[in-house]
Amino acid sequence: MENENKHKNNIRQIQKVLWIILGLNFLVSIIKLIVGYSISSASMVADGFHSFSDGSSNIVGLVGSAIAARPADKDHPYGHRKYETFTAIGIALMLFLVSINVIKSGIDKIYHPQVPQVDIYGFLVMIFTIAVNIFVVVYESRQGKKLHSDILVSDAMHTTSDIYVSLSVILSLIAVRLGYPILDAIISFVIAALIIKAAVEILISSSKVLCDAAVVDPEEVISVVSGVDGVLNCHKVRTRGREDDFSMDLHILVNPDMTVEESHKLHHSIEEAVKKKFAGVHYIEIHIEPYKGMVANS
Repeated sequence: MENENKHKNNIRQIQKVLWIILGLNFLVSIIKLIVGYSISSASMVADGFHSFSDGSSNIVGLVGSAIAARPADKDHPYGHRKYETFTAIGIALMLFLVSINVIKSGIDKIYHPQVPQVDIYGFLVMIFTIAVNIFVVVYESRQGKKLHSDILVSDAMHTTSDIYVSLSVILSLIAVRLGYPILDAIISFVIAALIIKAAVEILISSSKVLCDAAVVDPEEVISVVSGVDGVLNCHKVRTRGREDDFSMDLHILVNPDMTVEESHKLHHSIEEAVKKKFAGVHYIEIHIEPYKGMVANS
């Protein structure tokens, strides 16, 4: 129950962060639209509507975190927490779509070169957008690491891609001013590569959770469990899940004369020692074996 309440509290904090970020994304979008219409800039208006779509990852995150907050049930006896990881993969797929659009835009610039209109309002809006996005990335990344949230970390990477795009616009305008319009397209391809790199990193991190990769070093667990009075040996340690929410199973050797009551108490002592060392573990399966003069291989 304690772990469940802690998880629900984490989800509430994650959703609070997502609502704040969603509000900031819409603020940036509205400013772009207002300025774009006031200076009759079609590109600025289009970028404003594009920024609205960036908030979709926040909405996806809110939906995913809401599902992840559900308690265990008959169909999901271990809970719904992996849905947060699934949501992170969804955000990674959005990044791939963004990179495809950037690449298409770069190709179009090569075959249909256009000299963008440079004005002070456009620069001010882009600078403001970058400043807001930098704040979002720093704030969301810190909260993601603090709350061990795949959604927040992934969404921060998504926002980072927006910074790359905004920087590419500014660099492209400068390149055109200097008389090198071809750099406009080249910069687009570089930005697309950076976005793809971010998406791949999210997929790799998420796949480790979904494919049950080890979460902690077995030797660390063995060191903790071996220090519990009554344990003669600890081996066959396995872990799977997320750093803030993982399962563990292990085998221990004990004195064959140990009673059922003593082994039951030992079981609880081991659980307390492990949970004290590894805050993220929520389920521990301990297989107790009688010591017969030989130590099993780990």
